[in-house]
Amino acid sequence: MSDGKTRCPWGDCDDALLRDYHDTQWGKPCRDERTLFEMLTLEGAQAGLSWVTILRKRENYRVAFDHWDIAKISSYGEDKIKELLTNPGIVRNALKVRSVPINARATLELGSLSDFVWDYVKGKPIVNRRKRQEDMPAKTELSDRISRDMKKLGFKFVGSTIVYSFLQAIGAVNDHVSGCEFG
Repeated sequence: MSDGKTRCPWGDCDDALLRDYHDTQWGKPCRDERTLFEMLTLEGAQAGLSWVTILRKRENYRVAFDHWDIAKISSYGEDKIKELLTNPGIVRNALKVRSVPINARATLELGSLSDFVWDYVKGKPIVNRRKRQEDMPAKTELSDRISRDMKKLGFKFVGSTIVYSFLQAIGAVNDHVSGCEFG
């Protein structure tokens, strides 16, 4: 179902949701606090699963997590966690769900997740133009460093691979392959 546009191989697919994510969000610079927190959460939720699975649950996550109101999420107690763990619209992994309010509190302590992340790249996206998707790393020295720093600040589910995917999702790293019209 080609529309004649050149995309990264993973975005050149028949799945409209995945293709739209590739075309309109992935690799595009984002500094909005709620969206950054959403993407950090979704990347953590994705660990061990396919990204399209998480995209299909994205709206459920928005509703379940109060439209990414970081202050509200930071106050979640055990009753809310138990409620979330029964919600079939999200990934009901206890460690992943419990990490969200922990990460919300760590985000509030930071003051700005946007400033924190974008400072690592001096406010400007790192643009890679790899020839093949296969050349794209799962993690880098940068994601290793950010992951270590986030863990020191109390964040959970922020391993280097998750952080690298997060950096790609928010456009701090633009990994569209060379020739992709959307990079």
